[in-house]
Amino acid sequence: MSKSKAMKKGYWNLWNNDVQAQIDANIEKNRKANGTFKIKGLKAGTPVKAEQIKHDFIFGAHIFNYDQLGTDERNEKYKALYGDIFNSATVAFYWRKFELEEGKPRFEQEFRDTAEYWNTVKDPKNEPHWRRPATDPVIDFCEKKGIRIHGHPLVWGNYKWMQPDWLFSKYPKQFRDRLPADAPFVNRNPMADIVEEFTAEQIHKLMPDLAVELQVLMAKRIAEIAFRYGDRVHSWDVCNESASDFQMGNMIPDAPICKSHYGPMPGDYTYRAFKLAESMLPRKAMLNINDYNLSQFYVDQIADLESRGCKIDIVGAQMHLFNPQTCIDIADGKSDVQSPAGVIETMNRLSKAGRPIHLSEITITAPNNDARGQEIQEIITRNLYRLWFSTEKMMGITWWNVVDDCGAPGEPSVSGLFSRDMDPKPAYHALEDLIKNQWMTKCSLKAAAGGTVKFRGFRGTYRLSWKAEDGSKQEQIVHLA
Repeated sequence: MSKSKAMKKGYWNLWNNDVQAQIDANIEKNRKANGTFKIKGLKAGTPVKAEQIKHDFIFGAHIFNYDQLGTDERNEKYKALYGDIFNSATVAFYWRKFELEEGKPRFEQEFRDTAEYWNTVKDPKNEPHWRRPATDPVIDFCEKKGIRIHGHPLVWGNYKWMQPDWLFSKYPKQFRDRLPADAPFVNRNPMADIVEEFTAEQIHKLMPDLAVELQVLMAKRIAEIAFRYGDRVHSWDVCNESASDFQMGNMIPDAPICKSHYGPMPGDYTYRAFKLAESMLPRKAMLNINDYNLSQFYVDQIADLESRGCKIDIVGAQMHLFNPQTCIDIADGKSDVQSPAGVIETMNRLSKAGRPIHLSEITITAPNNDARGQEIQEIITRNLYRLWFSTEKMMGITWWNVVDDCGAPGEPSVSGLFSRDMDPKPAYHALEDLIKNQWMTKCSLKAAAGGTVKFRGFRGTYRLSWKAEDGSKQEQIVHLA
């Protein structure tokens, strides 16, 4: 790899030739397999081409901006990415915008979800359902493209992004009246400060009906989504960002209420969410836990949940380089954030959970979005993807905001792989090169005795093709696992 001047010596000291060589060795070891296939009637010595057509590894992105980019041309470019560079799409199920009105989940498309509607909107960020399209058309689209579908999330305590406004009306009036009129709905439930002085048990005694209401609403939400999409969505973030509550000792088994750092939540909500999801979703559905807290407490939480019978198939991990200054410091060699040693330490810790790891949300910002900033984004992207891809337990990586200026408020506007007009940035070309060239196997070989074909390649689906004795073209689809 050429050492771009956009990155200073300190950066390249961390990402040195020895590190790169070890990454290459681990990719060869962990991502490839030997395959032996027998083709009936194929004569020994016949030339055969083996061409990979699909990856087993997940290269994903969220699809929150479906039909929302303002022109048909942008929308078509956006959609074309899914089934091309991205083989997986994360579909938004954030309760706050999914059920704007109680009892009316936004499954079906309305006019406000159409490209026709969004093409006339001058200020899309102020629309209540920005980045939250109705789910039916998105899931239909993904199925038609043969894309793996990931639902995100079923349960999350965050009040800014997840909990609907109408849920707040479920709290007793005497407590709601104590809230200042201008109290903001931030990540933390405004009621959290009101009940700060009480224990979870005392909160339950003060609001006995709330515990029942929260439990019923959680079960109802999971049931409605599971019964509509259970056999169509491949995996789910069952519970999002709950490790901090576990770390703080807030998850008390059998408690009616959890005094979460977010505010009152259903008691032991992570455990109950998994048990509900398992009971309502088909066995083939993969159940993910997901978090940004990648400390030992997260690993301990997973072990605790599994010891109590929870089905946890995949460990989700978030990695957001939101702050442009952080990316500059990384490039200047002043920061070891997401350094090779740091990434390896984190991945080794998560691997102890004994489950596949999905980097479920990743952000890499292009500082200032100028020439150097975009090159910084490109190089960080290439190196981190290579390192993550080389990790034994890694099963997928999902980029978060694909398009500039299409993130949530507070997220950087320059962290996309594309400009707002859907022009590709260097980081996109880096990923395209890795996913479609360097990590795709194509080889020519000759059949051995008995029509046996052997080769080593990246795990996935292959097309084997050859010419029969009569000159006709023949092919067979095989899977290398």
